[in-house]
Amino acid sequence: MEQQRRKTRQELRSEETKSSIRDAAGRLFTARGYDAVTMREIAKEAGCSHTTIYLYFKDKEALLEQLALPPLMVLEETMQAVMNRPELSSTEALKEVSRQFLRFCLSHKSMVTIILNVKSVRVDEANPDADINRRRNRIFGCFTQILNRVIRPASDEEKINYTRIYYYMLHGMVTTYTENEEPLEQLLARILPLLDQAIDILLLGMQAKLEQRG
Repeated sequence: MEQQRRKTRQELRSEETKSSIRDAAGRLFTARGYDAVTMREIAKEAGCSHTTIYLYFKDKEALLEQLALPPLMVLEETMQAVMNRPELSSTEALKEVSRQFLRFCLSHKSMVTIILNVKSVRVDEANPDADINRRRNRIFGCFTQILNRVIRPASDEEKINYTRIYYYMLHGMVTTYTENEEPLEQLLARILPLLDQAIDILLLGMQAKLEQRG
């Protein structure tokens, strides 16, 4: 029994150390950028030795995965749930997916670049090596799928390119408001109507372009 209690305490200390390392990595990646930070610096920030850190994470990419993958999984599940709601029209589903994406990004202001962009690959890469990039590309694929329901581009290249344009609009809104200090709900109440209007305008332009191509 005493041995079991000692093991439990050891496991708790291990989880605390692992959590401290993750938190330290997040702070340093956010403040200085992923590429500029070393494992030794993360260990120092976390209050452990530079050898201890490798007991938990083999390298920075493993740390990045620990930081980015859980929120990416939540985002993808949220988007898929919206897309599967039968009562929503295609346009309504696109708007709601976009609102949820904006909410997610502004809920993770300090980490959004790490979650979505660090060590990312092309969105049209079919099977990236890293799990986080497979997840990122599936999220982009959600936008491609739902946008295709609305404007129906003819070719795969058009589908990707129109989704890129749409994503640039969303990413621009995220970038604009990441430094905003308003409470999240207050900020969203102010900018979600603008997002809806931007979507309407962008869809009109895309549909007009496709019709013009004829």
